Amino acid sequence: SKVTGFRVSHSNRKTKRVWKPNIHKVKIMFKGAPRRLNVCSRCLKSGKVERAL
Repeated sequence: SKVTGFRVSHSNRKTKRVWKPNIHKVKIMFKGAPRRLNVCSRCLKSGKVERAL
């Protein structure tokens, strides 16, 4: 999901901006079977998703 906020200039003017997740298409183990899914890099680093080899 996307997160919204403001881009703030030096003079403190604000314009809308969006932060997007860092998504990778990865082959993972899902219920014992390998599957190709879109996974964020934060989930890969934290170990929430087990990569299939």
